[in-house]
Amino acid sequence: MQFVAFERAKQGTGASRRLRVSGKVPGIVFGAGEPAMIEVDHNALYFALKKEAFHSSILEMELAGKTQKVLLRAFQMHPWKQQVLHVDFQRVDETTKLRKKVPLHFSNEENSVAVKTDKCIVSHVATEIEIECLAMQLPEFVAVDLSGLVKGKSLHVSDLTLPEGIKAVKHGTQNPVVVSVAEPKVEEEIVAAAPAADKGKKDAKKKK
Repeated sequence: MQFVAFERAKQGTGASRRLRVSGKVPGIVFGAGEPAMIEVDHNALYFALKKEAFHSSILEMELAGKTQKVLLRAFQMHPWKQQVLHVDFQRVDETTKLRKKVPLHFSNEENSVAVKTDKCIVSHVATEIEIECLAMQLPEFVAVDLSGLVKGKSLHVSDLTLPEGIKAVKHGTQNPVVVSVAEPKVEEEIVAAAPAADKGKKDAKKKK
């Protein structure tokens, strides 16, 4: 994805406030050299932030006639207005190693034995994972094929198939659940229905 940024000469709270009033967002680009103060069109940035790829892929930023590869690192929103207050980007190249959270895209859940045959309830416990890789290897998302789900077995981070050169970031010995599989609560429904039926019979006898 591409976007255009402009050099920002003035700094400070007052200058940033005036920028926002004029429909711009103050920001900074850091990494691989001196930090650069920038400004970005608010509406263009606001709608770009709604796109998943803007958060999890390498972006091409045009600044002062040159194109730089950057990664969105942080942004600040107004507490209640639909307004972006500030944005941070990081310059990246072929040697930049980074950690980043990327979304998970699930598929083929309906074709799994757990759903198709055993009528299990599948819950997506995690919708993103943190990965470590070179910047140029950063995937827009990680695809997760759920066709192999079976009753009684959940899917953990260690079960994911990641592209070459990419590894999941683990905190200690943790191996979080990504997808859980639960059996349908048929027996509980039957048990719950039984007292209701008995009560109905008793009420009928009282009326007689």
